[in-house]
Amino acid sequence: MGTLSMILLQAAEISAESMVPHEEKLSVIKLLFSPGTIWITILLLISLGVMVYIFVERFLALREASKDDTNFMNNIRDFMHHDRLDSALALCKSTQSPMANMVEKGLSRLGKPLSDINETISNVGQLEVAKLEKGVSLVAALASIAPMLGFLGTVTGMIVAFHDMATSGNNLQISDLASGIYTALITTVSGLVVGIIGYICHNILVNRIDKVVVMLEAKAMEFMDFLHEPAN
Repeated sequence: MGTLSMILLQAAEISAESMVPHEEKLSVIKLLFSPGTIWITILLLISLGVMVYIFVERFLALREASKDDTNFMNNIRDFMHHDRLDSALALCKSTQSPMANMVEKGLSRLGKPLSDINETISNVGQLEVAKLEKGVSLVAALASIAPMLGFLGTVTGMIVAFHDMATSGNNLQISDLASGIYTALITTVSGLVVGIIGYICHNILVNRIDKVVVMLEAKAMEFMDFLHEPAN
């Protein structure tokens, strides 16, 4: 009898364990690439890839443009004071930077009124800044669109979930409805993450551009000061 009781007790424990629901691990990757959300995920991944590419490319270009080469301006000053205009122009052409392009344009206008030279330098500076801003507005646009894409995926998923609930009749399972809802909500989270990354990238680039603009303005004023200095 003792052995039989022990067997029955073990069978009861096994039956009780089988009735306890097993916790299923949540796979974010699986949710993102589920049939209902994959198209939003692909659009968000494309947006993220474009933003990261523009950010890296512009960041490197802005870092190069923001280098303050004091020797360059000193050499330009020496060339101007010794009437070596050709050497100054050659130095500008060999130095690939927005600052060098501005100075080169100013040197090509020597002999004209200072106001004309100053206006020419300012125009070139604006063109150089516009080149540096290439693609930055696209990062801002994608950062704004990404959360809306995520919300669109969520709304679409919720419509599908409630449609399935309406057509399931008495066969509705709460677990199925909950699964459809949290699968739809994952796109909102993804859109917000992509939008936040894009917002950070955009602000970093804008801050870098502002620093370059300040430097170019300072160099333009320094060049104009050279024109007021007496030649040796």
